[in-house]
Amino acid sequence: MTTPIQIVGRPGHPDFLDLPWELALEQWTGGRLVQVARGISRHVVRFVDYDGRIYALKETELAMAQREYRMLRALADRGLPAVEAVGVVSDRTTSTGDELPAMLITRFLDYALPYRYLIGAPTDALRNALVDAMAVLLVRLHLEGFYWGDCSLSNTLFRRDAGSLMAYLVDAETGELQPSRLTDGQREHDLSIARENIAGGLFDLAAQGRIPADTDPVAFTELGEARYHELWTELTSEDEFDAEERWRVEERIRRLNQLGFDVDELVVHRTADGARLRIQPAVVEEGHHSRRLVRLIGLEVQENQARRLLNDIDCFGAWIERETGSRPPEAVVAYRWLSEVFEPVIASIPAPLQARREPAELFHQLLEHRWFLSEAAGAEVTNDVAVRSLVEEILPRLPEERLIAGLATEELPVLRPLDDQRVPERVDGAPQGPVDDRS
Repeated sequence: MTTPIQIVGRPGHPDFLDLPWELALEQWTGGRLVQVARGISRHVVRFVDYDGRIYALKETELAMAQREYRMLRALADRGLPAVEAVGVVSDRTTSTGDELPAMLITRFLDYALPYRYLIGAPTDALRNALVDAMAVLLVRLHLEGFYWGDCSLSNTLFRRDAGSLMAYLVDAETGELQPSRLTDGQREHDLSIARENIAGGLFDLAAQGRIPADTDPVAFTELGEARYHELWTELTSEDEFDAEERWRVEERIRRLNQLGFDVDELVVHRTADGARLRIQPAVVEEGHHSRRLVRLIGLEVQENQARRLLNDIDCFGAWIERETGSRPPEAVVAYRWLSEVFEPVIASIPAPLQARREPAELFHQLLEHRWFLSEAAGAEVTNDVAVRSLVEEILPRLPEERLIAGLATEELPVLRPLDDQRVPERVDGAPQGPVDDRS
């Protein structure tokens, strides 16, 4: 007999009515269930697949499910990186009338990687990127007035971002959202919880042999805390300089833009004698390059990916100018790049290999590979040559990270050096190397 349930959800997602809501979540079997490698949870969490879209279901008390649903919606409204809240299921009972817990439904991130997969990288590059990603996430949350209360690697997922990583909040159950940025005391308390949780998680992995023997959980955690303080200071500190050095205002804004942040408000004070100026960013928002790319061509990618794509668009514009003697408006260059460069590159990669990385990350891999090929050849290599080499030599050897969702935590593969390639030295966020001759 079908039991009555109530599903409060958002449009654009399945109705989930075909799931066995009359059973406790841990009793579900077969059907749409899939395994997902993930961190430790105090709740029963299972995952279901609807035509390639994976959703997480967490059993919890109704009030907690409703609160976390609202919190995730609020974070999304502020443009913060968190999983998407999809719905809340209540009024669940068994076929015999016994009450069952409510459930929170969230959308699992495509190409999301758990820290247990990344932390075992054979070189320092990905581990350092993981540290930076956690620091950026916590700074962004604190700037927006979000107190996490349970920051940990288990409550975070990561996506590749043009040689770096971007961290996403997964669990907002203990979070609190304030009307403005957190006080120093609130931030330090959240940091102390993060320090304890992250170090504890790493000690557990060390005991299981899942991380390199030379990885020090305490040093790892201290490095993350140091990166947090460095970024917080850069984003919020006050500069003082001579009144004649007004160019320093623009310099501060450019420096923040290079970090990926826009300055929405800047407070400028002049001393009583008019000889000195003090400036302090009042409101900063991450996503400078990704917003610019959306405005240009409507392509939504992560921040470092956007930086790389914008750099390639600029290179493409320079090539057009060399070929024709004039440079079209930026919007025209961007749309020509999209149709003549980006889309043909992605389309030329065989479908089975496209699951190795998301499209923007595949294009980043192409740019990196083309640079290395050009350096080795001592001459510029075209996109066509680089794509063929990427398809034949590199992509088949990379793990299918979109399918990581189909693995149990204990089945996670171990990263090899190929999966952890270092990025060439950069100037202003762009890889060194020649501008390519377009083919």
